Amino acid sequence: MPVPFEALIPYAIIVTMFGVTGAGLSAIKTAQNGGKKARWSLDTWDRRLTIGAIIVMDRDRRLTGWLRGQTDAADAPYGFEYNNPWRVEKRYS
Repeated sequence: MPVPFEALIPYAIIVTMFGVTGAGLSAIKTAQNGGKKARWSLDTWDRRLTIGAIIVMDRDRRLTGWLRGQTDAADAPYGFEYNNPWRVEKRYS
């Protein structure tokens, strides 16, 4: 005995909505990462790779404006020498 197609419409709607949601979330993650795929399982090395006192991923963000951005320019842009990642506390007077 065949199944009427009207009974399958809710299942088609549910499967379609799962697909639309997955594609939308993927597009949002890609847009947030500057067009690159999302990174999985960042460990301490990736998050806080330190050279001296400079955190590399934060330095890349300050240079390019994107956390995942990288540049091949030999010289830093104008004003970068004043862009210090260290926050200084205000002194009590």
